[in-house]
Amino acid sequence: MGIDLGAGSLKVTIITETGEIRGEASHPVATHISHPGWSEQNPADWLNALAAAIPAARSAADILNTEITAIGISAGAHIPILTDAAGAVLRPAILWNDQRAADQAAALNTQAGALIIQKSLNRPNPTWTLPMLAWLRQHEPDIIARTARLYLAKDFLRHALTGTWETDFSDAIGALMADNATKTWSPDIAGLISWNMATLPPIKPATAIAGTVTAQAASRFGLAEGTAVIVGANDTTVELFAAGAITPGAATIKLATAAVLSQVTAGPQINPPISCYPHIIDGLYYTATGTNSCASAHRWLRDTMFRAGGFAEMDTLAATIPPGADGLIFHPYLQGERAPYWDPQLRADFLGLTISHTPAHFARALYEGIAFSIRDLIAASPSQHFTTARLLGGGAQSATWRQIIADVTGLTIERTAATDASYGAALLAGLGLGLFTSPAEAINKRVRLVDTTKPDPETQDFYSDLFAIYKSAQAALAPICHSLVGRRVG
Repeated sequence: MGIDLGAGSLKVTIITETGEIRGEASHPVATHISHPGWSEQNPADWLNALAAAIPAARSAADILNTEITAIGISAGAHIPILTDAAGAVLRPAILWNDQRAADQAAALNTQAGALIIQKSLNRPNPTWTLPMLAWLRQHEPDIIARTARLYLAKDFLRHALTGTWETDFSDAIGALMADNATKTWSPDIAGLISWNMATLPPIKPATAIAGTVTAQAASRFGLAEGTAVIVGANDTTVELFAAGAITPGAATIKLATAAVLSQVTAGPQINPPISCYPHIIDGLYYTATGTNSCASAHRWLRDTMFRAGGFAEMDTLAATIPPGADGLIFHPYLQGERAPYWDPQLRADFLGLTISHTPAHFARALYEGIAFSIRDLIAASPSQHFTTARLLGGGAQSATWRQIIADVTGLTIERTAATDASYGAALLAGLGLGLFTSPAEAINKRVRLVDTTKPDPETQDFYSDLFAIYKSAQAALAPICHSLVGRRVG
């Protein structure tokens, strides 16, 4: 069984030893935005989602709980959960796309940016755990004073199953408090924010068995007591593995809450602000650079304009509109932007709107705008030599969106049968239990390519011209966005 906590839902996937999906289910999780740029979730909602999705997945698989041999877990990186000495959660979890810690990130860069990059491979920005904790120390010192343990998101879920407390190195790097040379937590980095090292979990291999399902967890979540649970890894690490990206140069594009471009490297490739994480396979790493709004923008447009027909109607209508959406351009900065601008004050817009534009045009422009933001990521990447990328996430199911991404980026787009982290977490569980002889054996015999989308040269040329307009409009509008931030009556 693989469990993945995404930004909008928790998903459970059950697979056979041959890699076939036997059953799956998901349950929504609400995000709370109490201030512009903030993004939080209640960890109790995660556990409620877990209690709903596990029995539903077992029912879909038509299996007994005793037939599940191992469980793997993944979740978004950088998300801290703080608990007190009694194990009570002290506050909501700050999500990776939260922008509140901009000042703290800037201060850390000024104070010790070179040290942090040297040890933990990455430069502070508001989406990393270290600046979030610095913000909490400044604004909620009573919470910090009561903190006995820090969990990352997947580790909190696993603790609910096993009662154990640990993390893997991908999440330690994601916390921006690890030392890549020693593969341990860094006292030097923790000292920058006066963080108590005793609150940081032990670091173990992603495929290590952390513990087994407790009697209490078995009763609450519909599992069998004693089922093995592995440590797991963050969602992008697991998705990269599940997509078959296990050799240097392999690339993936993820259409999820964020759009994420990842590429496998032979050893760490340090190019801040592009992120660098350890791969599942020892010795390999990968770079990851992402936007803030992809599926979240997709969902926003659905909720705003397509409540009746939903995503299916959006996709059908987008396919009826020609490239360029008759002059309508979308910049998807609904929550500021990460790469390549790193500007939390950017704002989204539809540019070129006329009275002739319809909801179908908005759907097409949204697909294209997010594809342009992916091209922005590729242009800013230090490794641009790849010509093929595997597409991940829910958006990968849209043939129209796949073609738009191929035409905008010029890449050949591949799609595998299973494209989400819950599937990869299940593969990791099999590795941890010894059901697969090696990571390569797990991938080569179980990951299937289902289709390939090649760019159309004529449409690619058209989109290159439109991308230049997209870029010039972004540059012109950025200072206007900055002047609008915080304006209100009274």
